Amino acid sequence: MTDIFLADAADAVPVLLLNETGLQGWLDSAGASDRNWVAANGFEAEAGTTLVLPDTEGKAARVLAGAEGPGDMWACGGLPGRLKGGAFRIENELGPGEATRAAAAWGLGCYAFDAYSDGKSRNHASLVWPENADRRAALATVEAHAQARNLINTPANDMGPERLEAAVRQLGERHGAQVSSIVGDELLAQNYPTIHAVGRAAAIAPRLIDLVWGDEDRPKLTLVGKGVCFDSGGLDLKPPAGMRLMKKDMGGAANMIGLAHMAMAAELPVRLRLMVPAVENSVSGNAMRPMDVIRTRKGLTVEIGNTDAEGRLILCDALAEASGESPDLILDCATLTGAARTALGADLPALFCNDDAVATALLEACEAEQDPVWRMPLFQPYRKMLSSDVADMNNVSDGPLAGAVTAALFLERFIEPGVPWAHVDMMAWNRDNRPGRPRGGEAQFIRGAMAMLCRRYGG
Repeated sequence: MTDIFLADAADAVPVLLLNETGLQGWLDSAGASDRNWVAANGFEAEAGTTLVLPDTEGKAARVLAGAEGPGDMWACGGLPGRLKGGAFRIENELGPGEATRAAAAWGLGCYAFDAYSDGKSRNHASLVWPENADRRAALATVEAHAQARNLINTPANDMGPERLEAAVRQLGERHGAQVSSIVGDELLAQNYPTIHAVGRAAAIAPRLIDLVWGDEDRPKLTLVGKGVCFDSGGLDLKPPAGMRLMKKDMGGAANMIGLAHMAMAAELPVRLRLMVPAVENSVSGNAMRPMDVIRTRKGLTVEIGNTDAEGRLILCDALAEASGESPDLILDCATLTGAARTALGADLPALFCNDDAVATALLEACEAEQDPVWRMPLFQPYRKMLSSDVADMNNVSDGPLAGAVTAALFLERFIEPGVPWAHVDMMAWNRDNRPGRPRGGEAQFIRGAMAMLCRRYGG
């Protein structure tokens, strides 16, 4: 990323981040030519707006960038594209957290998914490292988001379970982690029946990808990500509109891969385990059927009320294995339910957690990092909505209500008592272009989660 961040540049143009109040204060002390230029261009420091102030030769002397307020991370997100080429430095005095977030936002604003295009139109400005920025953390954030976005944006014909495994193996090689996988019928031999049931109809075999890093005597942190590389709905086939974005149904896995990279890059003092059940939910003669009953790794039997509720099935076996180790903390991410999006929209992932202290810590860290989530209830009376006449439980509720809650309650059945666990139901997709956040695959929650993990484990 040497073209994004610079150690220094003598000709770097200063960038001043301002909201409306800050602009007025700056104008009070500015020269007449600058005040006239601001007035002539109608610049009012609205978030996402930019004004270049020229010198006497018509060259850029300073950039004014509109921000929502002090510490607005995304004020820097749109600048690399709007300013195109050249070197810039942030003029504001920033604290360490603000400087790190500003640098990360700048880097995220340089992202473009050009794997299937010539990339010739890609051009961005460079930033001199802010003085107080944590360079390692900012770089890891940018890399993690870029990887998650790339994985999600890659179409399913090039991002099947084997490619997802390759991404985890590459990550493991980079950080010296151990990576293994259980593939195809070996899932049955090693008692991961629900992962096998969901993925067995696809041409590419289902698998459980397992990365382990760190010393055994450190606190155990386990990350689990839903890796449905394409979701047709199975025999309960989705309509075309519902299938259109289903290449992103491995967004939970992509985000957990990104978070694992951030944790290892920071040398977080944990024994990290990353588990990615990777499948395609396809249709063929051996596809699982509605009303089938599957015995899970934990021993609970599940009646298949809907083959399109497959994410919770592949997660439940992974969570049962993870929980059996009695880790210090389990985090799982999944593009699990449309109900969460109906309740909270695309930009606000739903957080479910069985531990109030963990939930509070995550909420506080996510708010501070401008990486929002919203806590939803694990409302135990709704467990009866997952009842079955022939099995221990159904994989879907008996009605259209509380879909995100019942999905989380389903997963909770596979967590051993006393094991802290948080589940995030996310969109992992930007519907529109915004500063630093282009339309397409997106990393959500992982910046906030990383901040919380650093506080919890002292990284």
